[in-house]
Amino acid sequence: MVDFPSAGSSAPPGAGGLPLTTLLDVPAPAKLNLFLHVVGRRPDGYHQLQTVFRFIDLCDRLDFERTPDGSIQRDGDGLAGLPAAQDLVLRAAHALQQATGTRYGARIRYRKVIPAGGGLGGGSSDAATTLIALNRLWGTGLRRAELLRLALPLGADVPVFVFGQAAFAQGIGEDLAPISLPPQAYLVMHPDASVSTAAVFNDPDLTRDSESVKISVFADWQTQHSGLFGRNDLETVVCRQQPMVDQLLATLRGAGLAARMTGSGSCVFVGFSDARLARVQRNQIIGKMHDLPDVVINGSWLCQGLDDHPLRDWVMD
Repeated sequence: MVDFPSAGSSAPPGAGGLPLTTLLDVPAPAKLNLFLHVVGRRPDGYHQLQTVFRFIDLCDRLDFERTPDGSIQRDGDGLAGLPAAQDLVLRAAHALQQATGTRYGARIRYRKVIPAGGGLGGGSSDAATTLIALNRLWGTGLRRAELLRLALPLGADVPVFVFGQAAFAQGIGEDLAPISLPPQAYLVMHPDASVSTAAVFNDPDLTRDSESVKISVFADWQTQHSGLFGRNDLETVVCRQQPMVDQLLATLRGAGLAARMTGSGSCVFVGFSDARLARVQRNQIIGKMHDLPDVVINGSWLCQGLDDHPLRDWVMD
């Protein structure tokens, strides 16, 4: 599990009370969708969703250095093949610059751990951490509601990372309500499958008429049941497009585990009451994977569920 520094110790004033010029090893946590229902489609083509987001302690790490010239520069691993125009971190930094008129720029270094295209929200989390960290580093002083307004145009998953709490989400990601979740550890597995989110949402077989549920229904259900609430409506489409995801889920469920895909995939997770049990099951599952030559696992992680984003206290409500 990952230890997170407190907000105060992560970003102290410089020596002698001088303004802060660097923020190092700033976490950007992954998320899981504990369920994901597609309840409709708007006239503009965006899908109406209901989901519960939970952060986990699988994190990318970013370093930020304030510069005086207004330029935004990036460096680090995980950037191969990612054009600057599509980099959510750069877009987030420029959005904050434009909204506040700051004269400062930044050098940003990435250390990627969260797999791209896995449904874990790595790019969105990096963007949210950038908004939060640069708001602090530049002294721009935006409150949470103002950062949320900058977050939504960057992508549907970015706002929840700025929101900073486990959340019941509706709409296209902008309607967020805090929710309490029981302590849980997770085994997250990343099969060697490339999923196009656009292709999943545009698939004619995608179910788009799931019945809406109230937050109280989910809250009551989790106090009375173990296992997973609802389903992931994207899972059926992804499993048809990506047989490896289908086989991994079938293997886990065949072992009696409540497995689910997160987001639009391809990562799959199983929840456990504690990390010890998760560790035992992981060893057993990895052993079974050797008997499945058609299933290649790019990575697996034991993670702890988080109630709050590690940078939640860096932003004023």
